This record gives sequence, structure tokens and C-alpha cells, in this order.
Amino acid sequence: MASDVWGKALLDYQHGKYTEDIKTFSSLDEDDVIPLPYLFRVFDEMPVLEQKALKLCRGNVLDIGAGSGSHSLYLQEKGLEVTALDASKGAIATCRLRGVENIRHTTIEAFEGEKFDTLLLLMNGIGLAGSITHLGDFLSGLTKLLQPSGQILVDSSDIIYMFEDEENSGKGYNASLDTFENYYGEVEFTMSYKGEQSAPFSWLYADFDTLSRIAQGQNLACELICEGEHYDYLARLEVLQH
Repeated sequence: MASDVWGKALLDYQHGKYTEDIKTFSSLDEDDVIPLPYLFRVFDEMPVLEQKALKLCRGNVLDIGAGSGSHSLYLQEKGLEVTALDASKGAIATCRLRGVENIRHTTIEAFEGEKFDTLLLLMNGIGLAGSITHLGDFLSGLTKLLQPSGQILVDSSDIIYMFEDEENSGKGYNASLDTFENYYGEVEFTMSYKGEQSAPFSWLYADFDTLSRIAQGQNLACELICEGEHYDYLARLEVLQH
């Protein structure tokens, strides 16, 4: 069974056992770290995109990939009905310890039976789709969890800046075939923490134009809410009304 590296790190921090950060390794040949204190940030410490998304939340909210529960806690304190969902057992345990009232330990694909006014996917939440070819199905699944007038708030990044040579910068949409081939935003990751390593997992970074095009194919309007300082953006998706 794969190690819950993410959950173990969150629980350690919650229990005051913080001695190191999560290390990440990707197919982009870049090693990085995820500072654990950052995952426990309060509203005033969050990036502007996240603050904007939280202010736009309305009604009954599903916080998908809730992590330590920072976003859920903010919404809960503001009086919104919010459910924190995460596939990590340790993350859900952390949410519970921090006081998140409604929690679900499951993947978003397996979650069903409830509908929400807002689906919230922050910290590049669109990455859960895994690949560009799965993005349409992923969005279709999300719409089944929406109330008729509901919204999906999601952020992502356009990582085209990481590909400087002409060959790689052209990867993406093929207009003549209306398909995506070798999309540059598909990345493979592993994480390690205190000697334990996660199973490899696929993650997606989608530029706004690509997200908008695929969303339209799922009968979703895609609105650019705002852009960040480093190729990142916040988008709102809503079901097109006929």
C-alpha cells in the first residue's frame, strides 16, 4: 500500500512534530519543497487568487482536495456550510483536529449523492484531472455535483514559461484535428517525507484557453476571474443555460 506522505506530514505539523518539509520530484527535472507552515496559512497569508476565490464562495461549498483544511476553516468561520473532501486519510484527520465540522475521506471521482452551490479546487486544483485527455470527463463529473445555478472555482498555472525551446513551446492544441497532443502541462510527481516516498502520480497544469475550450465541450462557461503574478489564474465555470 502506498504511503500517505501528504497526510503524515500534515499530521506531524499539527502535532508539533515539524522538522522538515515535503520534497517533490517531477518529470520536469525539477526538485522542490512544499513548506509545511504554508499549508496551515490563515486568510491574510494566502495568495490574492485564493482570497478572491474564498470571497466568491456561496451557499453549500465542497472544498475538493482540502488538505489541512485552511480554506474550509475560513469558510466555516464566515458562516458558510462547507464540506472538506480529501483522499488522504492523514489530511482528513488533520481537518478534524483543526475543527472542520463536515469531512469526507474519499476521492472526488467516488464522491456522490450530494449537490453543492460551489465546488472549490484551489492550489492548482485542476491538477486532480491528471491529464488533458481526462479533463473533459473530470469536469463532467464535477457538474453532476452542482446545483443548477452552481459554480466551480478553480485555479491553475500556464507552465509554458518552463519550455523555452521552440519544439516544446508548440506542444498542445492541434487545430486541424481538434485534439491535444503531448500537452506540456502534464507532469508526473513523487513526494518524499522523513524517508517515505509516495507512489508516482499524474498532475495537470492547464492554461486558461485550453481549460476554456474543454469546458465548453462539457456545456460549461469558463470565466477568467483574475490572474496572479506568475502565470497563474483563477477561473469560474458555470453550466450554460439554454
